[in-house]
Amino acid sequence: VLGLVASMTLEEKAAQLVGYWLDQNGSVVAPMADELATGDDRVLADITHHGIGHYTRVYGTRPVEPAARAAWLVTEQRRLVNETRLGIPALVHEECLTGLAAWKAAMFPTPLAWGASFDPDLVAEMAALIGESMRALGVHQGLAPVLDVVRDPRWGRVDECIAEDPYVVATIGTAFVKGLQSTGVHATLKHFLGYSAAQAGRNHAPVHAGPREIADVFVPPFEMAIRDGGAKSAMNSYTEIDGVPVAASPELLTGMLRDQLGFDGVVVSDYFSVAFLEIMHGVARDRGEAAALALEAGIDVELPSGDAFLDPLVERVRAGL
Repeated sequence: VLGLVASMTLEEKAAQLVGYWLDQNGSVVAPMADELATGDDRVLADITHHGIGHYTRVYGTRPVEPAARAAWLVTEQRRLVNETRLGIPALVHEECLTGLAAWKAAMFPTPLAWGASFDPDLVAEMAALIGESMRALGVHQGLAPVLDVVRDPRWGRVDECIAEDPYVVATIGTAFVKGLQSTGVHATLKHFLGYSAAQAGRNHAPVHAGPREIADVFVPPFEMAIRDGGAKSAMNSYTEIDGVPVAASPELLTGMLRDQLGFDGVVVSDYFSVAFLEIMHGVARDRGEAAALALEAGIDVELPSGDAFLDPLVERVRAGL
């Protein structure tokens, strides 16, 4: 691996730090996805000339015939191996909270029902079924479970959450992680950290929480899923805590997540959250500075596409910044 990294150009390194959203245009399945659509009409071979880290929601952005898309994906992965200089295939990630979020896939109960069941074994069995379907389609990573502890029922994402008790969330969420990862599909812990405590129940609103509440309420589900569940990936929250955006916080994404909790996996950005450091939080003057803040804080991969970690980051590095 070290030899491969040493042989990579700056552009090739950047390409491995981003995703590409194949079917984004015309489909709005993430905050501000329409405003941040690339309108990229280049052929895929040009887009992936230097390689690509992730393919974003190959099955879940729009209705596609699963068997036909799986056959296409095999061909596309072979093309990446055979036609890019480094020959690195792409990781593929999908949403999978209530089953693989794709046409014709089996759907399962909402996480609120998992919490109400008080049955971690059943949740692990469900997650393993979800993972088996994803593995069969060539998907490597699932963007679940949501470990946000319910605080305000007005918050619009409560239906994605497990419970209002940190221990219940931790136990049930860890069972989901174990079940999904038993099939070889990586789980992604969401959303680190404090997302569900947004002011007035407004999505993306600031969080006002002290260190005691953070430690007692919001951290335990992540700690158990990491230490007991062996979670392979984590995703930052969109919010800011005490005025600092989580996506730009080395104290949270490195000091707490890695150094304190022992996480050794990959941190992926919630969709567009690196760009949001410029256009929403206003802590970066441009996408290049947003990339630097996020990368130095501890975000390893920018999803869904390379809004900041590609050209803006490369230009910043070349400028010696």
